[in-house]
Amino acid sequence: MTSSALTRPGERDRLSVKLTQIDWRLISLLIVVTGIGAAMLFSVAKGSWDPWAAKHLIRFGVMLAVMLVLSMVHLKWWFRAAYPIYFVALIMLVGVELFGYTAMGATRWLDLGITRVQPSEIMKIGLVLALARWYHGASARDAKFSWKLIFPIGMIAAPFLLVAHQPDLGSAMLIGLTGAAIMFMAGLSWRVIVTAGAAAVAAAVPFVMFVMHDYQRNRVLTFLNPEGDPSGNGYHIIQSKIALGSGGLLGKGYGLGSQSQLEFLPEKHTDFIFAAVSEEFGFVGSFTVLACYVAIIVIALRISSLSHSHFGRLGAAGVTATFALYVLINGAMVMGLAPVVGVPMPLLSYGGTVMATVMIGFGLVMATRVHRYAELPKGHGLI
Repeated sequence: MTSSALTRPGERDRLSVKLTQIDWRLISLLIVVTGIGAAMLFSVAKGSWDPWAAKHLIRFGVMLAVMLVLSMVHLKWWFRAAYPIYFVALIMLVGVELFGYTAMGATRWLDLGITRVQPSEIMKIGLVLALARWYHGASARDAKFSWKLIFPIGMIAAPFLLVAHQPDLGSAMLIGLTGAAIMFMAGLSWRVIVTAGAAAVAAAVPFVMFVMHDYQRNRVLTFLNPEGDPSGNGYHIIQSKIALGSGGLLGKGYGLGSQSQLEFLPEKHTDFIFAAVSEEFGFVGSFTVLACYVAIIVIALRISSLSHSHFGRLGAAGVTATFALYVLINGAMVMGLAPVVGVPMPLLSYGGTVMATVMIGFGLVMATRVHRYAELPKGHGLI
């Protein structure tokens, strides 16, 4: 029996139509950024595919296939899965508190025997989906200001507090800021935004002094004065600034960065890989990478605006906000404009969990593009 006989009439046509709706510009940019990341991982490993560059490319290839499959999934299935994914991730975060796996002084993982899972990464997707679904059924008045805002605030606060307690300040910041961005895009009143901003500023000093762990507090104090402890807590920021500045306009050349090649630059394959890019390719190279990120963000936001459903618009925009926050926080951290909080540069840095989160998120963005005319049921809140 031929393959065409096994396919229902019109099914292949529908799939072919869906494939034409994929934004290949976005995929091309994701490939370019990942390719630059692999080239830099090859460089900082002193011309070796091991231990980082080859795995980076293999992981991306697998996740690109996953993203393309997810882009074919109708938005109604994302809609139905929103609350279950969120609550499973929340239960897993509680599980981390009760019997999580501890490494390097932090309890962030669940040991499932065959692998370890970091629930905070699942929550980054789950929160976007859950908030998008809640606001899809909410009225404009509820989104702007009403007592019902307790639901989205609770959705954000619960994982934020659990992740911050692990401790994982970087992921907690991403969760909190992503949630705030979605509330803003959903139409939150400016009065609430200004009041919340003022409260956050007022609470910043007490939070740093009495809530943070000692090492987190030291990171903040080091950010304010890295030269105060140049061989200790300030070492990361100082070496990163040296790498950034020494690259000049065109850089020292591929594989010739002294800070990374001579092991001065810490975490050169993860948190500080952007500093290695700047050292080897200078301002031109770092600007090119940032331009690729900006193009990805602009295209993704354009895709979100095309959706006919509020769920699709907020879901795609929420994923884009998470991606943009990764770039913003890591860039600020590398340039010494923010404390070192362990947030990698997406697709450029080595790391499977963040890559999986980003690519699954862009699967939702692409599904929004493919199914932008989808009609979703109206329901309010958590029902």
